[in-house]
Amino acid sequence: MALNEFVPQMWSARLLYNLQRTLVYGQTGVINRDYEGEITGAGDSVTINNMGRVSVGDYTKNKDMESAQTLDSKSRKLLIDQSKYFNFQIDDIDKIQQNPKLMDAAMQEAAYALKNTADSFIASHYVDAAHTIGSDTKVVSPTKNDAYEYLVDLSVKLDEADVPEQGRWVVVTPWYEGLMLKDDRFVKAGNMSSEQRLLNGVIGQAAGFTVLKSNNAPLSKPEGGTENHKIIAGHSMAWSYADQATQVEAYRPEKRFADAVKGLHLYGAKVTRPEALAVLSAARPQ
Repeated sequence: MALNEFVPQMWSARLLYNLQRTLVYGQTGVINRDYEGEITGAGDSVTINNMGRVSVGDYTKNKDMESAQTLDSKSRKLLIDQSKYFNFQIDDIDKIQQNPKLMDAAMQEAAYALKNTADSFIASHYVDAAHTIGSDTKVVSPTKNDAYEYLVDLSVKLDEADVPEQGRWVVVTPWYEGLMLKDDRFVKAGNMSSEQRLLNGVIGQAAGFTVLKSNNAPLSKPEGGTENHKIIAGHSMAWSYADQATQVEAYRPEKRFADAVKGLHLYGAKVTRPEALAVLSAARPQ
């Protein structure tokens, strides 16, 4: 931009920030981050060990027990297969003309953009859920009269899989929340305890779930089929996430009078207990 294009008095002391989605899936309480490990580069992996079940037998007085059970220990790999970067610059003239700290604001925007991309990536793992209600070929069409009932059905799926009741969550879309708000059984966030409202995106409680809202709920558009959102319910034990911001570097571009920053975000996610995830394929009411 040429110097004669600048009119200093037209610059505002305030920045207009971009609208940002609420990040839900990648937070502790929705997904476990127990296996972060030491991630140094793309292609790294985190080993997750899974212990087998312990058998119980009948004890008879003065009679030897059976030999000690050998527990199966199965290991799985969480592959760090996602590599995302940002790389932006702020011209020296912009930096001088602006009163706010442009670089700080830009860094916040860059960090959010990376997290939003990772949030959507985590949600895409709904395909590994063991329990489903509806599908791309048989889409459910919830109404204000039965939206709550479908959450009950998801809860029953988890009950039958022996998933702990404490810590269950479900992530809905804004339009699904709209249906829930028309049902008196839905407990709004304002009526919940402060502890229950700690998770990002919490809007209430229903059918034994802490209910969260996100615009990153996966959207399926099958060819010739009905567009539908994936309402994911489960427990944090179901899946794992590990990430690392491995490099963030500030530099001066050779052919510019500008400050620049680039960063690299490495991460991966894996469903390790598919029985602890349930998915509803729901079409938005017309």
